[in-house]
Amino acid sequence: MNINGSVALVTGANRGIGRAFVDELLKRGASKIYITARDPASLSEFLKLKDSRLVPLTLDVTKEAEALAAAADAPDVTLLINNAGFAGFHGAISAPDLSTARQEMEVNYFGPLALIRAFAPGLAASGGGAIVNVLSFLSLVTMPKAGTYSASKAAARAITRSARAELSSQGTAIVAVMPVQVETDMGRDLPEPRLTPQEVAAEALDGVEAGADEVFPGELTRQTAAAFAKDPKGVQAHVAMVLPERV
Repeated sequence: MNINGSVALVTGANRGIGRAFVDELLKRGASKIYITARDPASLSEFLKLKDSRLVPLTLDVTKEAEALAAAADAPDVTLLINNAGFAGFHGAISAPDLSTARQEMEVNYFGPLALIRAFAPGLAASGGGAIVNVLSFLSLVTMPKAGTYSASKAAARAITRSARAELSSQGTAIVAVMPVQVETDMGRDLPEPRLTPQEVAAEALDGVEAGADEVFPGELTRQTAAAFAKDPKGVQAHVAMVLPERV
């Protein structure tokens, strides 16, 4: 798929990796970009650009009705970027209750699933298009400090594979993007060094154009992925040392 001339929708576009995706899409010549966030006021910095290609939409990915409404409001989308995410950084056992785990599943798993289901018919009508699911390397290994987040991303990786198989007949490509720690508000409590959001967005879009199923953006991620391929138990044992604080 060629990004130039595409019509994209980015969830969680107001900051971090989502903002970097919008910047990169503009550079690569996307013809229209639906920028979404729960609070439309958080998109004000983009709107100051006065670029007619940027179209703001209010979207809470945890609400299926809003996902369906977004698909109706943006029927011309050819590239769906599921970027919105949430991490509470609690352990599975040390967390005070299940509220954070439920929120992580709502945002990180049910959100992308709802968006994929809502936009699939429109993508089919456009000739297939593509979907980017921003996951995490923690979809492959589990960090106890982010135990329930890791579980939500592992679930999202599973549904990515399933959706890819189900939508292959309509020509829709689905790219799983699995970075290690990124320099964002969400990632600030993770170990250094960290990737830049720009690295993640640029290499994810490279993957879309190359027809990749999976992208491990940044040299740091590629090194970690190579180590995991060679010794998955060893990498998991190392990551398992990052324990949560007791609350």
